[in-house]
Amino acid sequence: MPNTFKKIAIALACATATASAGQAGGFNRGTADTDILFEEGNFSMRAGAVIVSPRRGYDTITSPLLGGTVSGTDGNFSDSYVVPSAAFKLQLSERGSCAGTYTESFGAGATYGTQAITAGYADGTGTVSEGFTSNEFGLTCGANFQAGKGRVWLIGGVFAQDFKYAQTVEFAPLTPLAGSRATLAFNDEYRLGYRIGAAYEIPEIALRGQVIYRSAVDHTPNTSQGSFTTVAGVFPTFGNGTLPQSIEAKFQTGIAAGTLAFASVKWTDWSVLQTLNYTIVGPAPIGGARVLEYFWQDGWTVSGGLARQFNEMVAGSVSLTWDKGVSTTEDVHTDTWTVASGVSLKGERGTELRLGGAISYLAAGSVAADPTPLTPGTGNTFAYSVDGDWSYAVGANFKVNW
Repeated sequence: MPNTFKKIAIALACATATASAGQAGGFNRGTADTDILFEEGNFSMRAGAVIVSPRRGYDTITSPLLGGTVSGTDGNFSDSYVVPSAAFKLQLSERGSCAGTYTESFGAGATYGTQAITAGYADGTGTVSEGFTSNEFGLTCGANFQAGKGRVWLIGGVFAQDFKYAQTVEFAPLTPLAGSRATLAFNDEYRLGYRIGAAYEIPEIALRGQVIYRSAVDHTPNTSQGSFTTVAGVFPTFGNGTLPQSIEAKFQTGIAAGTLAFASVKWTDWSVLQTLNYTIVGPAPIGGARVLEYFWQDGWTVSGGLARQFNEMVAGSVSLTWDKGVSTTEDVHTDTWTVASGVSLKGERGTELRLGGAISYLAAGSVAADPTPLTPGTGNTFAYSVDGDWSYAVGANFKVNW
């Protein structure tokens, strides 16, 4: 039984990683694979990717520029995306190991149709597309010592993440640049953050509990890293915003021969993202201070599932995840429910292939219009609603261990 528990633990990452990427969770995408610290052997390497296809579109749009409330005909505005992940672990001694990790920690992307662009003219510009990515490179180490039947781990490390943002808008009719388009862009350099945590495990029964804290990171792109490009020229731009801190607690344990249960709870401080402030350096009406409004609330992600060892080579897992919506007045990052399943296929010489898939249900929601769209305030430029929508994800990763 102890050996069976050890083998089945490998099935976890496939299901849970796919589930976390498949659900909304604000702008969350990937999580650093620090679990590789617990792998046996002197060296481990794991790499893979998850492809996510959210299918979110407007059900109705309300705007006087469209003649009132109309049915949405633009199709899906949410862009598909890929979340890469890579990690390697070196065993430094019997009591310590270090891991290097890479992932795309945050991101979002949307491309809008004619209806949404036209409705957006209410504030002078209609948004054509918008998106950002944040890559994370990390180094995390863990030291362990014996405590009773198990081991206590102290975990800590640093990471660096960048911030790349782009928004393309179309100027409304009757404006000086009517019909033309402009792009706001930020390419902030890598900024440092840190993670700390602790864990306790009893490998013989695959029991492990851990808590990891990840710090917030401030991004302050200056005029050499920001720009607003129009037919009238390129204008330097600077800004500031914060990507949130988070705390995640995870637990797993063997519950029967060949069967493992696992669960996790994660809090993300999305309320730190109230606005992204920026200033365009140039003459009026182009130049001046601007804000991108979010007014989000904190997010919670709760997940649980089971894993099962079918034979020496094959294990599988299934999980259910609920993610609390973070929107308040500006958009529709609503509650999300995700069912994910994964399979682990072991090969020779410490190799392993993990495959997984997930289906997410995105709850319906609506947003009211800002009564004064030309000045900062709560509410979107135009009112709209979305029905319950779906998101699909497939993922794979490959591990080498020796």
